[in-house]
Amino acid sequence: MAEALQIRRRTPLRLWLSCGWLTVFFACAIFAGPLSPQDPLAQDLLFERLPPFWASGAEPGFWLGTDSLGRDVLSRMIHGARIAAIVALVAGFGACIIGTTLGLIAGYYRGWVDQIISRIVDVWMSFPAVLFAILLVAVIGTGLTSVIVAIVVIDWTRFCRVVRAETMAQSRMDYVDSARIAGFSRARTLFREVFPNVLPVIIAVLTLEMGIAVVVEAILSFVNLSISSDDPTWGGMISEGRLSIHQAWWVLVFPMITLFLTVLSFTQLGEALRERFDPVLR
Repeated sequence: MAEALQIRRRTPLRLWLSCGWLTVFFACAIFAGPLSPQDPLAQDLLFERLPPFWASGAEPGFWLGTDSLGRDVLSRMIHGARIAAIVALVAGFGACIIGTTLGLIAGYYRGWVDQIISRIVDVWMSFPAVLFAILLVAVIGTGLTSVIVAIVVIDWTRFCRVVRAETMAQSRMDYVDSARIAGFSRARTLFREVFPNVLPVIIAVLTLEMGIAVVVEAILSFVNLSISSDDPTWGGMISEGRLSIHQAWWVLVFPMITLFLTVLSFTQLGEALRERFDPVLR
């Protein structure tokens, strides 16, 4: 009981901090054009490797410095947030829809349906996720669509397993028996009675999945398997920055910090939502 009360007390702070950073993240993604002080693709070798604004040798307008081609780091980070947000939302919801649907069916109907879906999930999850994503992108070709498809194909199993387990637990509740006695069909009971009670868990897993999608996109960008290397992505900036860490550390450090805070915020938001909706803690 004491531990549950302690979790309840610290959850609001984690929730607010995570929501605050993610609000900034999505605002940058939506308003990347107006917020960027410079053109993220503009190259000028006269301004190569300029330091951040507080260091000697900085130039006005380049707040976080420039890279080896004279491109503004801050502007590229802001436009990189747009790519990360698209991947997080589209891939996250895509994996959620497929995994949730199969998880609901397997957990509620059970029997041979559950056996087939569960075996497919077991086989799918036996492959290393990152290597599987790299293989898929290499086969179907690079590009933002390929990255999203690869994440959806890999990560739907996470939703399926969690939703299946929660659906099994909910289907044993008395309200499900009452719905059946009232004459509800199995499909109506599933989507009208069971699904709303599973929804909080789905939301928590979806939030966690968005953070994972951002990481996977950054990894694929790092190995040049995402969008064009000229387009700004956090993984691409990290890959470029590691080559000039001794001459221009800011090209590597700032995208890494941004990526870390974004993934941490998605993770903490998902954990906070899980704790808030956990029936045991309630």
